[in-house]
Formats: sequence, C-alpha cells, structure tokens
Amino acid sequence: MKKVFILLLTISLSAGFTSCKSDKKETTATESEKKAAFSLKNATNEINFTAYKFTEKTPVGGQFRQVEITTGGSGNTIKEAINNAEFSIPVSSIFTKDSSRDYKIQKFFFGVMSNTKLLSGKLMIENDSIGSAMINMNGVSEKIPFKYTIVNNTFAMSATMDISNWKALDALASLNKVCEALHTGSDGISKTWSDVALNITSKF
Repeated sequence: MKKVFILLLTISLSAGFTSCKSDKKETTATESEKKAAFSLKNATNEINFTAYKFTEKTPVGGQFRQVEITTGGSGNTIKEAINNAEFSIPVSSIFTKDSSRDYKIQKFFFGVMSNTKLLSGKLMIENDSIGSAMINMNGVSEKIPFKYTIVNNTFAMSATMDISNWKALDALASLNKVCEALHTGSDGISKTWSDVALNITSKF
C-alpha cells in the first residue's frame, strides 16, 4: 500500500511540473509578442477587393471583415511584422454592401471550390517596395507579387490575382450562371472577369 501511495505521489508531482513547464512556454511567447514594437494582431487590418462584370469591365467592390494572424506577425519594424506572417480569412466574412450578392458569392463561388471555407496564405517581403503572397484556395497554393508602401505606420499593398491560376474557372462559371441577368451588359453578353484586384492595409 505504501508503494502504491509513493507511486501515485510521483505521478502527481510529475504532471504538475509538466503543466507548469507548458504554461511557462506559453507566457514567454505572449511576452515576446508584447515586447515587439509592431504587431499585426493589434493592427487595424482592411482587406478590400475589386471584381469585374460586363464586357466593359465594370468594378464591383467588397471586403473581408475578418482575418486571423496564425503565425508570426510581430517585429521591431513594420517590414519585420509583415514578413513571413501567415493568415487565414473566413469566406463567410465577405461584405459587398449587398446581402444577396454576399450569399451568392459564398454559395456559388467559394461553395463549389474544394476545402475553401477559409482563404489562407503567407506574406513575404522582398525589398523596400515589392513582395509576394502565397495564397491557398481551392486546394491550390499559388504565389502572387504585390507592391507596397509604408507611410505613417500604415502598410498598404496592392496586387492582382487571376483565379484561373487556382483552377477556379468552374467556380466562376457557377457564379456567372446564377448572376447571369445581373452580369449582362448593354451588348447582351453576360460576363464575369477572372482577375480580381486586392488592396490591403494594416494600420499599426
């Protein structure tokens, strides 16, 4: 009985020390983020996009209202905070000021893609004006170049993505079909373009 008691006491102490060790690591990581001068998690991040319809390429704007920084995102400079930051964006956070349009994009565009409840990716800075973003969508990872500026503690980037590079033309056709009447211009042609402009800002 005495041996059993000693064994239980040893296991209990071991579990306690393991728990304390794990908590210490978590605290250290949090303290490290707090010490960084710039943090994407604490910045005001805006993700805006512009899609196009009609033969004359009429712009239709929108944004994603939620973004989670999953890895990195902190540094002693804004460039450090941006470089190698990984993120995920729920497609359910799309907002175009038209709830009917939002529903159609979610259901008939993202909804017919493979594993695309979230858009995810990684940002990489190359020099003082250009970088690239690895975007994961429809089960495909592709890199797109972007231009950026840093003015008054605001990071602003612009890029253009062609969704055909993510094998998403079927999803585009699906969206265009359900929006056929709304995407038919004065020439009688229903058109939804495959290129989308991205404009992202982070105010630190």
